[in-house]
Amino acid sequence: MPWSSSSVSTLSKCTIYAEQKSTIKSLKLSVSDLPMLSCQYIQKGVLLSLPHIPSDSLISLLKLSLSKTLTHFPALAGRLSTDTATAQIHILCNDSGVQFIHGRAKNIFSHDILTPLDVPNCFKSFFAFDDTLSYAGHYKPLAAVKVTELADGLFVGITVNHAVTDGTSFWNFFNTFAEITKGAQKVSNSPDFRRNTVFDSPAVLRFPDGGPSATFSGNEQLRERIFHFSRESILKLKLKANHRTKLDGWRAVNGNSNGKITQISSFQSLCAQLWRSVSRARKLEGCKKTTFRMAVNCRHRLEPKLEPLYFGNAIQSIPTIALAGELLSRDLHWSADLLHRNVVAHDDATVRRGVKDWESNPRLFPLGNSDGASITMGSSPRFPMYDNDFGWGRPWAVRSGKANKFDGKISAFPGRDGGGSVDLEVVLAPETMAGLEVDLEFMQYVS
Repeated sequence: MPWSSSSVSTLSKCTIYAEQKSTIKSLKLSVSDLPMLSCQYIQKGVLLSLPHIPSDSLISLLKLSLSKTLTHFPALAGRLSTDTATAQIHILCNDSGVQFIHGRAKNIFSHDILTPLDVPNCFKSFFAFDDTLSYAGHYKPLAAVKVTELADGLFVGITVNHAVTDGTSFWNFFNTFAEITKGAQKVSNSPDFRRNTVFDSPAVLRFPDGGPSATFSGNEQLRERIFHFSRESILKLKLKANHRTKLDGWRAVNGNSNGKITQISSFQSLCAQLWRSVSRARKLEGCKKTTFRMAVNCRHRLEPKLEPLYFGNAIQSIPTIALAGELLSRDLHWSADLLHRNVVAHDDATVRRGVKDWESNPRLFPLGNSDGASITMGSSPRFPMYDNDFGWGRPWAVRSGKANKFDGKISAFPGRDGGGSVDLEVVLAPETMAGLEVDLEFMQYVS
């Protein structure tokens, strides 16, 4: 059934304020936050079973829990503000509140939207602030929660300004909201709002009147699928990526720049296979440069390490480039090793060089696929997306909205069954998706 936005009705909309006033006045956007101002808000949510309580009681409970959660995350209840004298942008923690929407889609059943090959369009209706750039946080709420009742389930979709949070901070907020809804009197992971880090900088990113524009069109014809990879499939890929033929037989190790023995990770192996197969499906010329771009969490890469619960963006982008012909003529080990070496090399010194480079030339993050040969990997299977229980069971599934999607945008989620399983949310041009679906080298690992 082709569900559309008309399948979801809005029952109510209001502003939720923090239970307690913020004790933080303002937080300056960092060199990792500012490039995200041209990105759209993050949209992620979970599909849950329907609790056995009346709808009115459920919505009241979620509103109250959100109010309590905002006490711990005052930045999300604020607004962005540009200092007219310095042109620096801050989050004013001014208790302006977040949006709460109650929706209903009683003709939509959970099974019906999880079983089709392509992700149904109705998921786009489960979130607020479609097509909204993060710069709009100057006059719009920095976060919104939309709760949609289905025929047999509940979808909790949260939308957050990408210049205010990265995936790590987003899921800490999401899971804290669930924890408080379930009845926790004390939160287990309080965010760290310090700003005296390597990302704190006097550098200024200037904008035209009215703010930036999106760096991708958003009007492409796209297909979106979830590909599931079991723990067993991931291990097979990792074994294949770590083995290469040598005169002394098979080896499953690589040396990094420090002479230490390291393995290509499971996720790097999966990324390499995707890179190869999508490039083949795109029918790229052998001399065409293709880029695999992934975001890395810098919190643990810095010396001294940043607090794991540092609130904000603490990410940098790692582009790995290869000629399509070489990528496809070599084995999986070759492409996986390229990705692996790039990730391993992204240490404290590399992070700091990235900061200095940005300060010398402040710029927006180039989200999109302008050359038709790029892949951008977002999110992470390490994020605790299923570690939230609002009081009536773990999520059935994790899904995203329409934000920041273009040909070649991939998002990695942990598989619901855990154990190292991975779900890839793959967004491609229709002809490329069709090619990927018949790529046996890729599809042999898909469950």
